[in-house]
Amino acid sequence: MNAALAALLCLIVYALGYRFYSAYLATKIFALSDDHVTPAHAQEDGVDYVPTNKWVLFGHHYASIAGLGPLLGPAIAVIWGWAPAMLWVVGGALLVGCVHDFGALVVSMRARGQSIGKVTESVIGPRAKSLFHLIIFFLVALAMGVFAKVMAALFSPATAANPVGYPQAVIPSASLMILATVIGTLVYKKGFRLVPLTVLAFILVLGSIPLGMNEGVLAFTGLNEVGRAPSTDGWSWLLLIYAFAASVLPVWLLLQPRDFLNSLLLYLGMAAMFLGFFVLNPQFDAPAYQPHPDGAPSIFPFVFITIACGAASGFHGLVSSGTSSKQIAREPDARMVGYGGMVGESLLGLMAVLATTAGFGDATRWHEHYASWGAAGGLAQKIDAFIQGAGLFISQFGLPLGASQSFVALLVVSFALTSMDSGTRLLRYNIAEIAETLNLPWLGHRVVASLGAVAAIGFFCFFKINGKPAGLALWAIFGTSNQLLASLTLLVVSLYLLQRGRNALPTLLPMLFMMVSTGVAMAGQLRDFWAKDTMLLFGLCLGLLIMALWLIFEALLAFRRYQSGQTTESLQVEFKAG
Repeated sequence: MNAALAALLCLIVYALGYRFYSAYLATKIFALSDDHVTPAHAQEDGVDYVPTNKWVLFGHHYASIAGLGPLLGPAIAVIWGWAPAMLWVVGGALLVGCVHDFGALVVSMRARGQSIGKVTESVIGPRAKSLFHLIIFFLVALAMGVFAKVMAALFSPATAANPVGYPQAVIPSASLMILATVIGTLVYKKGFRLVPLTVLAFILVLGSIPLGMNEGVLAFTGLNEVGRAPSTDGWSWLLLIYAFAASVLPVWLLLQPRDFLNSLLLYLGMAAMFLGFFVLNPQFDAPAYQPHPDGAPSIFPFVFITIACGAASGFHGLVSSGTSSKQIAREPDARMVGYGGMVGESLLGLMAVLATTAGFGDATRWHEHYASWGAAGGLAQKIDAFIQGAGLFISQFGLPLGASQSFVALLVVSFALTSMDSGTRLLRYNIAEIAETLNLPWLGHRVVASLGAVAAIGFFCFFKINGKPAGLALWAIFGTSNQLLASLTLLVVSLYLLQRGRNALPTLLPMLFMMVSTGVAMAGQLRDFWAKDTMLLFGLCLGLLIMALWLIFEALLAFRRYQSGQTTESLQVEFKAG
């Protein structure tokens, strides 16, 4: 089948979904109003709570959620064929993922910008909050540890042991960080206008791309030479240092302007990939449907679990309720940021599907790469499959294929970096809220909590389990834990709506679907881990399942209390605007 026609239909569905369904959610379900004062104004502190232009905030939010997840998931899920992956990426995003992100953003915004974990205390109860905090801590630390390891591999020189190295991305990535701090300082402290500064900075970022690819510059800096360039462990340490700085510095100084600048680069890259794809007008190299690939688990429920961030992700709810809810200047902006940001993320997932099903050039190469579940390779190899395919699309504009692939590699690193700096900050918030529960105020200090966040991420990045970094060894349960968190977030949002007598079906039905599919997947994983005698994974998976079931039980108790007319004082106070 012609891949361009299928992609065009998907783009039309995205436009219709945003135009009509997000408007329905904004007006009829969440009742967004300009009359409500947002936390960014009510609690403005110049560090975390900062009223922000909706376009800047959209850029920060989109860049924060657009990490490696929507690339990794579809790059392996297409082993079942392009049709199931494409249907879930598009339909799952519009009906589940966008609703999840939007709902988490609104509920947090109505609760003084508190994280979804803290919000759970008001909606369900204190035990539920602690359970949520534990799940969040594990998921974010694991994901960011793996991101750090994969980014370190991409920054390192290409070798036989590390065939996916793209050191050409180092200089442009560094320029983004430096220019972001300059913009943040000039705009927020010196009163400079944002638009001309952004235009100038973006031109400089684009200029740094060929500079980073220049062989003479690479030779002078030694970035492409083993021995002179930092090792993968060295890059991992540097990335952790950067993550710490991004967590403790005021949001306007580094995180927000870097994400906004980075989002412009992502827009350019996405536009180039899609336009190049339509110029190439390829056929699918992959079959539409392949129900029983060699060595792969069953398509249900694992196609939903594997794609994860491309359609629905619990991590997005943490971004919505962690950083974005503290920067919303007007309630109606939440529609564009929450729902629209996830549409952008899903577009990235769609491009990953297209790059790994229509970007191989011929069906034989595709079948060789996806001959079996194991043949598709590890995390870095999946990323490389996306880089190769997307680079082919961009090369349709006359750019050399190598330069196009290097540009895509920069985009991949940018996706991961923005998730990592936001993720570290979110983990800091989570630790601070745990410290509040334990009555340990010193643990919640910005610097101390950031050090704790970086230490947890570093554990999953460096600590070895059977010779593999802990994050990579435990990655098998990331998909299920991520989707579990998404379903639990939808549970909290559904209870919030039910407790206000509003129609909860738009969040309740996706929550039930996610609960069932994730539960079936976790049961299957428990069986496999037990059969393979991988007791660590078995124990962690079982622990997550028990905590989830406990949290659901607490939610049922909270709903019964609501039906009997009981409402907690915190619920009345924190949600008075909603």
